[in-house]
Amino acid sequence: MFRHIKEQLDVVLLNDPAASSRLEVFLTYSGVHAIWSHRLAHFFYRHRCKLLARIISQGNRFFTGIEIHPGAKIGRRVFIDHGMGLVVGETCEIGNDVILHHGVTLGGTGHDTGWRHPIIKDRAFISGDVQILGPIIIGEDSKIGAGAVVINDIPDKATAVGVPARVIRIGDKRIDVADKAKQLENRIDELNTELKKLVKEVAAIREGKEEK
Repeated sequence: MFRHIKEQLDVVLLNDPAASSRLEVFLTYSGVHAIWSHRLAHFFYRHRCKLLARIISQGNRFFTGIEIHPGAKIGRRVFIDHGMGLVVGETCEIGNDVILHHGVTLGGTGHDTGWRHPIIKDRAFISGDVQILGPIIIGEDSKIGAGAVVINDIPDKATAVGVPARVIRIGDKRIDVADKAKQLENRIDELNTELKKLVKEVAAIREGKEEK
């Protein structure tokens, strides 16, 4: 237990230059308090004490501004930076060493049943005000830029930005959006040419039938 507490404090010191000591983190960091509170709520949730679990999670929301459903699964060394307005849905799974910022929603679309919230894999970095919606997977070592709205899977080691989010980099390789757009434009031109050709062929066939 004490090892896990120390581990949680140390991950804040590692990722937040403003944190000066374990004591400061222990006493003042709402993201740490929210995770510890969630661990307790999740324990009761797994042991079918769902009402008590929800009461704890609502208390967590009141005191920290962070709303985590007690059914959500959260890995080790997760760092919630600032955290105000963070929402995590019931069937969400968050891996190890994930970083989450304020205003992030790991929510559903309202159209799914069963698994309906995102899976965030190890070492993902989710910037502020990101909305990740539905039963999708955010890959390992991926990065989601601030304000993005993610509705599709994101590959491992990818960087995604925008509304809706698009992948602009995978590992060290940049995805040139302009080139992709040009390729799409060329393909549309090819399809238009083929369509015009088909229209002419159909017209010729009709003329032949009318002559008969």
